[in-house]
Amino acid sequence: MESIDHNDSNRDEMIMQQQREIEKEISESTPLVSELMPLTCLGAEYNGDDVFTAKIQDLSKKYKFIRRTRPDGNCFFRAFAYSYLEYLITNNSAYQEFQKLAESSKNKLVELGFPSFTLEDFHETFMEVIKRVCPDNPAGPDEVKNELHKIFNEQGYSDYVVVYLRLITSGKLQEDADFYQHFIEGDYSIEEFRHQEVEPMYKESDHIHIIALCTALGVGVKVEYLDRGEGGTVKAHDFPEGSESKVYLIYRPGHYDILYPN
Repeated sequence: MESIDHNDSNRDEMIMQQQREIEKEISESTPLVSELMPLTCLGAEYNGDDVFTAKIQDLSKKYKFIRRTRPDGNCFFRAFAYSYLEYLITNNSAYQEFQKLAESSKNKLVELGFPSFTLEDFHETFMEVIKRVCPDNPAGPDEVKNELHKIFNEQGYSDYVVVYLRLITSGKLQEDADFYQHFIEGDYSIEEFRHQEVEPMYKESDHIHIIALCTALGVGVKVEYLDRGEGGTVKAHDFPEGSESKVYLIYRPGHYDILYPN
């Protein structure tokens, strides 16, 4: 019996080691957020696949560029934050509103029962990032966009932003638990779902994460779904429903990237 247990633990260790090596390879070869790329670069990934080729052509009628994010389970939060902050650089009044909302968000989370000392560093870094992409910067929007790109490719800053957005999402789920409970599949309680699927890093995001975050921040997001679904067109969803989109993302099973409309 003992030898079986020993073999099992060896096998688990090997799988974990393999997983770590794959993650290391991904992180060394893929930036957290890429430069702007023409949307047509997607074609090379699905070379010869008629379904995807037709859908990418459909997508290119609406979007010109794509910006890739590292496929590490944090891609939705990273893509959302980058895209929205980039929008705010050229929208001063929306920036001022968001800055106020972000500033007061820590107190709201404390009221919901999140420990203040846990939030402190993440909130401080989040506010610092927002200040560094202020539209009033005399250097001009292009320079501020360069600064944004630099910040999001520094793991420390980039990951702190992701953590804080995960906490805001978790807070919203707790605040409106009765509403969100209907969206949760399986036997999870809201509490379990928040602690196991929302707050930990590297956990992939689903509709429920998107709805909660967009509602908490008052930001409309359009997600284009590139999959094997029928028809030659890409289906899009607006979150929250009926909102005006400020952030555009493309979803392929398990992964989100940023889109730029024509």
